[in-house]
Amino acid sequence: MTEQKYGTIVYWHTLSPGLAIFRLMPQPGTSFPSYEAGQYASLKRENCRLTKRIGTQSDGRPIYGPELDESGKQKLGSVIHSYSIASAPYETETQGYLEFFLIRERNVGFPGRLTESLFSMDLKNDNSVEYLNEIGGEFTVSRRAAESKHILFVGTGTGLAPFAAMIKQLHYEAQSSDRRYTLIHTNRTFDELGYHTEMQAIEAAGKIDFLYIPTVSRPTQRDLEDPKLGVGRANNVLRKILDMSLKEEEDLQDMARKGEDILEAKRTLDHVIKPELPKSVALQTVRQRMNASETVIFSCGNFQAMADIKYAAEKNQIRFEKEDW
Repeated sequence: MTEQKYGTIVYWHTLSPGLAIFRLMPQPGTSFPSYEAGQYASLKRENCRLTKRIGTQSDGRPIYGPELDESGKQKLGSVIHSYSIASAPYETETQGYLEFFLIRERNVGFPGRLTESLFSMDLKNDNSVEYLNEIGGEFTVSRRAAESKHILFVGTGTGLAPFAAMIKQLHYEAQSSDRRYTLIHTNRTFDELGYHTEMQAIEAAGKIDFLYIPTVSRPTQRDLEDPKLGVGRANNVLRKILDMSLKEEEDLQDMARKGEDILEAKRTLDHVIKPELPKSVALQTVRQRMNASETVIFSCGNFQAMADIKYAAEKNQIRFEKEDW
């Protein structure tokens, strides 16, 4: 049985309501197990609001509701959940901590059980988090892309976490190589682009062949005027690079061919943010990096976005890998 230990949260940075980066130090006198960038750690809390499955969404994902006791109150109990590690291995080796990029996720109206507990912590009086003393996962460059000359990372929201770890580690090691790395990261707003400054600095340093493409799906005027920031959802940004129609356009066309009511699909298309790369990034430059036979796409994040990213990859005969626990 895997040993369980108690760590301490020593840093918490809120990017926006419900989105944060935090660092966990190991139990005193110990260190975290060694790991590769892209792997995950399992955390545990005892006072989590428990839920149960009450149905299924149209896409197959579960719907959850509160698990109640005999008096009608929501039960509290222990929950273990795995999170991708956002710190690079060298950061853990030199500074001791594991870092995580966390969203206060809601499952059709109810927040994630462990995530809700973490966001509700009073760190002055309650900063202890239990963890399993092992790190797992196969979602690493060495195991999924050992021979690929170009890795395209596509992360939505906190799905950036494993890619932040990979890119920071690759930059730190900076081995001589002709391998290319491209990162598309999308979140709703500029403030939610975790690791934005670090990714820009790594790109500017030029120690590895790295192209950073940040976009936001709810752009403000400030965002539209930023030459280093693009707009649009990650899957549609990828579609633009691959010279494909928007997903919403394809959905509308498919429904029309089937003779289905297209009114709602047309409304969706009318409101979708059209993808645009940062003004500082030439579309042709990105396309020149995208030789299908040399490229593998790594994706992590929103379930629906990943499904469409996989579809786009397969349509263009590009190998696709995603984070699966």
